[in-house]
Amino acid sequence: MIESIFASAAANSELTLTDALLTIFIAIALGGIISFTYMRTQAGYTQNFALTLIVLPVIVAIIILLIGSNIARAFSLAGAFSIIRFRSAPGDPKDIAFVLFTMAAGLACGVGAFGYAALFTVCLCLLMFFLKAINFGAKKSAQRMLKVTIPENLGYEEAFDEIFKQFEIDYELRKVRTTELGSLYEVVYAVTIGERTNQKEFLDAVRCRNGNLDITLTMSPAPSAEY
Repeated sequence: MIESIFASAAANSELTLTDALLTIFIAIALGGIISFTYMRTQAGYTQNFALTLIVLPVIVAIIILLIGSNIARAFSLAGAFSIIRFRSAPGDPKDIAFVLFTMAAGLACGVGAFGYAALFTVCLCLLMFFLKAINFGAKKSAQRMLKVTIPENLGYEEAFDEIFKQFEIDYELRKVRTTELGSLYEVVYAVTIGERTNQKEFLDAVRCRNGNLDITLTMSPAPSAEY
C-alpha cells in the first residue's frame, strides 16, 4: 500500500523548465515588492536583510518545486533541514513578520497559486504602508533609562519618589550596584516621561537630590531586555 502511494505521487509530479522559470521569476518579483515595502516602512533596516527578503521566496518556491507531491522527497528534505541550526538571536518582531511574509509568498508560488500569491502580497504590502502612515501603535511617551549615582547615606528605594510624583513620571527600579569601592550607589530606573515634561527641570531636581553626582538619561527608547 505504501509503495503504491509513493508510485502514484511520483507519477503525478512532473516539473517542466517553463514552469520552474515562471515560478522563480514570479517569486523574485514578489520578493522585490516585499523588500521595497520593508525598506519604506522600516527606519533602521540593513541591506543584507533587504536582499534576504528578495532571495527567501525564491528558495522556498524551489524547495516546494523539488518536493512536489513526492512524499519521499518531503521526508528527505525535512531530515536535511533538521540539521541546520540558526545561531542568530531573534530580532525585531516586524522583521520576523516579514520573514514569514516572504516564506508564505514563496510557498504560494511553489504550489502554482500565482494569482493568490500576488493578491496576498499586494494586500499585505498596502496594509504595511497604511499602518506606517497612521503610525499605528506608537506611544505618546517613550520609556527611557535613567542612571543616577547617589551617596551611600541616601536610601535608593525612596530617594526620588517625591520628584517622580512631582513631574508625573512612571518609574520602575531596574538595577542597583555599588561603585567607588562601595562609597556610592549606581541606581538604574526605567522611566516614562511625557511629552509635556521639562526634562531639564526634572534632571535639575534629581541633581539637587543626589548631590550633583553623575546622572545619565537615555534619549532613545529603552530596550525591553533586563539590565
